[in-house]
Amino acid sequence: MTSQVRGAQLARLLGQWHSLPGRRRSPDYAALAAAVRGLLADGRLPLGVRLPAERELAQALRISRTTVTAAYRQLRESGHLASRRGAGSWTMLPGTHRVTSSGLWTPLDDLDMIDLGVAALSAPPQLLSAARAATEDLPRYLGGAGYHPTGIVELREAVAEAYTARGLPTSADQIMVTSGTQHALDLVLRLALAPGASVLVESPTYPNALAALAARRARITTHGLALDGAGWDAELLLGSIRQGRPKLAYLIPDFQNPTGHLMPADLRERVVAAAHAAGTDLVVDESFVDLPLDATPVPPAVASFDRHSRVISIGGMSKPYWGGLRIGWVRASAPQVQRLAAARVGVDMSSPVLDQLVAVHLLAEAPAIVADRRAQLTAQRDALLGALASRLPDWRVCVPRGGVTLWAELDGPISSALARAAEEVGVRLAPGPRFGLDGTLERFLRLPFTLPAADLVEAVDRIAAVRYGLDRAARPQWREPAVIA
Repeated sequence: MTSQVRGAQLARLLGQWHSLPGRRRSPDYAALAAAVRGLLADGRLPLGVRLPAERELAQALRISRTTVTAAYRQLRESGHLASRRGAGSWTMLPGTHRVTSSGLWTPLDDLDMIDLGVAALSAPPQLLSAARAATEDLPRYLGGAGYHPTGIVELREAVAEAYTARGLPTSADQIMVTSGTQHALDLVLRLALAPGASVLVESPTYPNALAALAARRARITTHGLALDGAGWDAELLLGSIRQGRPKLAYLIPDFQNPTGHLMPADLRERVVAAAHAAGTDLVVDESFVDLPLDATPVPPAVASFDRHSRVISIGGMSKPYWGGLRIGWVRASAPQVQRLAAARVGVDMSSPVLDQLVAVHLLAEAPAIVADRRAQLTAQRDALLGALASRLPDWRVCVPRGGVTLWAELDGPISSALARAAEEVGVRLAPGPRFGLDGTLERFLRLPFTLPAADLVEAVDRIAAVRYGLDRAARPQWREPAVIA
């Protein structure tokens, strides 16, 4: 079933469309069409969604139907709308233009390159002592084969205790250890998603999740997030689940990557109820749940509202601890964990025992490590915000209450061009289209604050220098896309 946006919902997304730049020089229908194109370009209005009937939208916006008719006609002429008499109108992009979210390559070892494509911290000082302690524990495991498809029991118990401390009672039987969060997602998709099945994701979202879904040949639909406020439009998100009835929905409710939004508790509960009614499985990525900033309270886990084994939670050590420690996990029902283990043996048997032991010792020191991380990230975030306000004041940024990234709205649809230009001055960026589908999000840029404050300020200085000369720059040479994590 095709998802549909109602008149009141689209009116809310359009907001103050009368006050768009250039409004005084444009008739009402042109301004309305431009506003709809803007929503499509930002990813807030998904592609392939059916727009409200002309009369319905006219009533919602309190304008004449003639104005809406002319706006729809202009959208059809520009290739942003497809209509069929008696069936409605659907959003699209001109010429079926599509931008892939994959295409990874290994960054060059350039000491002068400031890499803002990877949103990950360097290792904490406690890693060395944890590694030494792990080697002392290792002899206990050397007498066996070393294969533990669900993970060693010490680590599964430690992860289960962390969930229980968050108010979600969990046993070790509900935990499966994986080789990172991305591996956890891949295994869940292998188990829960048949090729060609429908999946709902946020827009923007994590690029490597889109790559994993593409590998499963999933049919992806999107729910657009707003830059300000709560991010998720409750009516549109719940409507997408109820109407589209996707087989699976991939959500990042805790300091969403890349926007930093935090989903409120009441919406979490409603999403779980809607998913159960629609027969949709929820894959909840909790990679950033340990990194609230400014003493922001974190709502209950999405799985705490689950009574029907519809929610599968994934997380890992990469963001709070270190990306080089490839330890992730899945929290699900005990039968689901056993099915995941059976599917896993066709991929990689188990995660390294030594890495798991290191993780056990790091989790034992979690309060001190995570507190240091939060303080570090807060200072670096504020340094980045200050540099942007000083050097690029026309950019708009919603201050995240947690996580490790800013989602910046630029002063034009220049994200990809800016990323190419910044590479020439030693800054690697993650342009907006990498976080969406079909060439949208060109007015946005993800900026992680995981590097030292001095590097972030220097990066902004270099970006600002190329931004102001971008319109006069020569046509750039094509280059390979960069790793985004």
